Amino acid sequence: MLPAGFQIRPCRPEDEAAAYQVCLTTGDGGRDGTHLYRDDPRALGNIFVGPYIHLEPELAFVLEDPQGVCGYVLGALDSRQFYRAFAEEWLAPLRRQHPEPTGDPAAWTPTQKLYHQYYHPDVVCPEPYAEYPSHLHIDLMPRAQGRGLGRELMQVLLSALTARRTPGVHLGMAPENARAERFYKKLGFYELLRTSDTLYLARRLP
Repeated sequence: MLPAGFQIRPCRPEDEAAAYQVCLTTGDGGRDGTHLYRDDPRALGNIFVGPYIHLEPELAFVLEDPQGVCGYVLGALDSRQFYRAFAEEWLAPLRRQHPEPTGDPAAWTPTQKLYHQYYHPDVVCPEPYAEYPSHLHIDLMPRAQGRGLGRELMQVLLSALTARRTPGVHLGMAPENARAERFYKKLGFYELLRTSDTLYLARRLP
C-alpha cells in the first residue's frame, strides 16, 4: 500500500525531463549533484536515464506525487544486448554533440568525465552472467525517501523482470553507501563483485 498521494506507473516519453531531474538531484552519491553539472545538467541522465527510457521502455517505471515525478526504477532485460544498443544507437548522436575531452584527466570537470564515458562506456557485466543477465537503476528524491517507496518501486520492476523469465538481476552501487547496501540486502540481494569504485549486488528471481 502506497502512502496517500503517491503512485507508481509506467514511464511515458513526456516524463523524460522529470526523470533526468531526479537523476541530477541524486547524482552526488545520493545527494544533489546540480552543482557538479551546471555546464550540462543532462550529462548524467544521458548515461543513467535516457537510454533506459528509450531502449527498454517496458522496464521503466516512475514514482509520482502531487508535485510530479519524484523517483524511478529502470531496468534492462539482457544487459549485453542493452549495452550494444547503448553504444551503437544511443551514444552515437551524443558523440556528435560533445567532443571527447583531451588533456590531463585529473583536470577534467565532472561533466567532461561523463563525456569521456560517451566514448569509453564504463560497462561491467559481472559473472556468472547467465545467472544475472538483467540489471537495474533506482533513484528517489529526498521527499520520497524513508517511506517504503523504494521497496515498492523495486517490487514493481522485479515482478516485471520475473514475468519476462529472467533468471536474475544485478546492480552497481557506490561501496561506501552503507544505507543503500542495507536496503538492497533486505530485498534479497547479495554481494557478487567488488571493484575499487563499485559494489555489484545480485539476486536470483523465480
